[in-house]
Amino acid sequence: MNRLSMAAIAVLCGGISACLYLAMLLGSPGAMILVYLTQLPLFVAGLWLGVGAAAIAGLSGAVVLFAASDVLGAVLFAALNAVPVVLLVRQALLARRARDGTLSWYPPGRLTVWLTALGIAGIGAALLLLGGPEGLQAVLRDVIARALDRLSEGNLPDRDRVAATLALLIPGIAAASWMIMAVVNGALAQGVLARFGAAWRPSPDLAALSLPRWLSGALGIAAVAILLGGTWRFLGINLVIALSVPFCLGGLAVLHAAARRLPHPGIALVAFYTLAGMFGWPLLVAAMLGLIEAWLGLRQRLAPHGVRIDG
Repeated sequence: MNRLSMAAIAVLCGGISACLYLAMLLGSPGAMILVYLTQLPLFVAGLWLGVGAAAIAGLSGAVVLFAASDVLGAVLFAALNAVPVVLLVRQALLARRARDGTLSWYPPGRLTVWLTALGIAGIGAALLLLGGPEGLQAVLRDVIARALDRLSEGNLPDRDRVAATLALLIPGIAAASWMIMAVVNGALAQGVLARFGAAWRPSPDLAALSLPRWLSGALGIAAVAILLGGTWRFLGINLVIALSVPFCLGGLAVLHAAARRLPHPGIALVAFYTLAGMFGWPLLVAAMLGLIEAWLGLRQRLAPHGVRIDG
């Protein structure tokens, strides 16, 4: 494939991504599914054709957003989708050649750390733009209070308390939701490309995902901040929520490793993900497993005998 064809595909992917992002203007619940898939075409361009294609796709999507809405829409698209995808694709496509000629691709655990850093950076950016923790909470309380008034027609008795509670949690929830969105879209893009033999790199093995121990230390510091109260409590709560995502992925790595002991691992994993989609609490169990795994090495203990899981 020549460079002109690659650029044309990247521009097309960027245009599709922008159209998916604009679906939020429809305001319907079904349209939000399309918005959730905004990063998918960008990941397809990058994981298929390289970092340059991801950048072209992101730039073309931002141009479409600028033409269809305004500068703010283009900036938000670039900040939430284009720039993070380019960074993640760049890391995902890094490889080191060993002496025997084999390629060692960037490990999934380190990709997870980058993803976590981007999610926490988003919280930091919101704090800077809105005047710190108090300013951010004030803006969120006002927006949430108005939304509650519209939904309840002004009849919600605990309106202010509910608004304050949600304002306390929303930054971390938004960061965690964005991180999950990036994982889902990246996995979908890689899966589709691998199915057609078009992926730049082999698909990472989730069972090989290994988190650094210092991430557990960061979680511990965030938990201590919650106990301090005040502004520290706000920061600690939202960091704990954001950090739950990498530990959930670490727990899923443990489950994938353990499932290989079973005669039909696929059935067990489908059952788990079905329960997780229906009830949610299995993901909390996975997050706790991920926290334990960082210190006890459960993946290797639960892997089939004689099988070494590197990550």
